[in-house]
Amino acid sequence: MRHALLTGFLSALLTASILAAPPAMASVEKVTDLIEERALEELEQIIPTNGRIDVRLADGVLREGTFIQEFWIDPKTGQFIANIISEYGETHRVWGLAVMTVKVPVPARRLLPDEIVQDSDIMMIELPIQRLGVFAIQDVDDLVGQQVRRMLVAGRPVPRQSVIPPRIIERGDKVKILLTHGGLSLSATGRAMADAHAGQTLRVVNLSSNKAISAVATAEGIVEVEQ
Repeated sequence: MRHALLTGFLSALLTASILAAPPAMASVEKVTDLIEERALEELEQIIPTNGRIDVRLADGVLREGTFIQEFWIDPKTGQFIANIISEYGETHRVWGLAVMTVKVPVPARRLLPDEIVQDSDIMMIELPIQRLGVFAIQDVDDLVGQQVRRMLVAGRPVPRQSVIPPRIIERGDKVKILLTHGGLSLSATGRAMADAHAGQTLRVVNLSSNKAISAVATAEGIVEVEQ
């Protein structure tokens, strides 16, 4: 009986040791790399495709380990807690911040209303995603070539509503009105009653009949009557 109890105790102790030990031949890695990989898995649904994780460990915690045994992260703040297994099989509690960052285009200089954004006006910087507004432009192609609607401050993310497609017609401009019906094409001179960018509908006055009609801005100084 005594022998059986001793055998059972040794078996249980051996099993516990096997479960707590790191995988055979496990490589030692930086804890920041382990946390980054795990955080990306946890946050993949909310991190942008051009985003990454910047891991900042608390002072005095383990810096190298073999694998993560347990992990928890707050998606809103990036605060995390993890149990890391060291190369000696010991469990260490680590904590810190896993900040989601993303590269975004920002003005390299102050841009005033009505300026057209050029490539040379833009620089890319990396910012914590929490500092980006919901409507901040994250793709440089969505910014270059746009017309400034509200002054843009150097180094700050650009709200989408602060830029518009370039105006090709301005209120009061004389415009050429085109009407195509079947194989018949007609044109007339009109005056724009509003600003418009390419593809935008606006009201124009036909100067021959003095009647207001709706038309679509198609090119600089040209509108087409909607069919």
